[in-house]
Amino acid sequence: MRLMSKHNSPEATSPLSMWLHYLENIHTSAIDLGLERVNKVAQSANLTKPAPKVITVAGTNGKGSTCALMEAILLDAGYRVGVYSSPHLINYNERVRINGHDVSDGLLTQSFDFIERSRNDISLSFFEFGTLAALRIFQTEQVDVVLLEVGLGGRLDATNVVEHDVSVITSLAIDHVDWLGSDINVIGFEKAGIFRSGKPAICGQPKSPPTVAAHADDIGAEFYQVGLQFNYQVIDEDRQLWRWQSGGFDLDELPIPSLPLANAATALMALSASGLELTDINVVNGLKAARLAGRMQLLSSQPTILLDVAHNPHSAQYLVEQLTKQYLGKSVRAVVAMLHDKDITSTLQTLAPMVKHWYPASLHGPRAAKVDELIEHLPCYEGSYETPVDAFIQAYEHVTEDEVLLVVGSFHTVGEVLNYWQQKNDK
Repeated sequence: MRLMSKHNSPEATSPLSMWLHYLENIHTSAIDLGLERVNKVAQSANLTKPAPKVITVAGTNGKGSTCALMEAILLDAGYRVGVYSSPHLINYNERVRINGHDVSDGLLTQSFDFIERSRNDISLSFFEFGTLAALRIFQTEQVDVVLLEVGLGGRLDATNVVEHDVSVITSLAIDHVDWLGSDINVIGFEKAGIFRSGKPAICGQPKSPPTVAAHADDIGAEFYQVGLQFNYQVIDEDRQLWRWQSGGFDLDELPIPSLPLANAATALMALSASGLELTDINVVNGLKAARLAGRMQLLSSQPTILLDVAHNPHSAQYLVEQLTKQYLGKSVRAVVAMLHDKDITSTLQTLAPMVKHWYPASLHGPRAAKVDELIEHLPCYEGSYETPVDAFIQAYEHVTEDEVLLVVGSFHTVGEVLNYWQQKNDK
């Protein structure tokens, strides 16, 4: 990969596209776990505490949903909230939200310029640079609460340079095998690396691997495990109501959100442990309002078109459960494209009982799976396609009113189709 030198760097007023191209080329690898370099820059630029309250969220699945649920509740309570998440679906700006809105190109480029001047000769990966830039934005925009989504793992992720107040693990499953390995105990330890001594540490994974609680105990974190220190249950399926409990504290007759209930329960535990002032009404309003693009996202109801970024067996299983519940009796046409470092075999096997017609496609880039890798695991398919959009166009031509057209497999897959759909309908 070609490296750019600092004297070729863009300026604060340069287009965002120029900055993103620059960031993609200034470091030797896209993923480079380790905190030494990024911590040096964060410390020197005074970015380790970007807001009075910071909640960091790790996990195999559910990070984005948990952050979106907390964000909606906090916004209803009147807090100024910053959210950092990744990856994005269409525009890089989606990675940094303030009060529910993506930040402007100008805020990003000014922040990139600040990090460029602050890093001196320290090399930063694309994600590290973007993380520090987001922290700078939250600092300059004076948000009250930052919700920080971990990129990969936890212990060695760039977000872990921050002095956060509450740590959250949403779920634990085997994913990112190339980087985190295939031992669930090791994965648990890596994600628990975000825990802090004397601070609340929340785990939303039922019966989590013993390394999680052991690490919390070793460092003296205040550990809250779902099923032990907090719990939840649906109390009325017809009226869509549930209950949340922690210790002697109950929230009863809560509305079931559009995002996964397990993540809502975890979000409530994190907020409860944070010390932030919230009312029951804030919780109810936030649960009703929370939405997240690419998660069971209904693009059209005639015909039914759904987008979901499910890309591993755990998230695929949740998707199957929701399809069964919400679209019982409808057959599914699925556009699928994935990254090759995911568990393609198990993910497709999990989805297979729901899907009648497959439209497999290639993604492009160093981590992309080509269509041939998908076809190996499909019992039958309606052609093979060079891009998810090509597959979507073909599937759209054939979908009927009594079918669901599902786009699934990756943020990249959903992003490409969503971008195509928006441009098509803006004309």
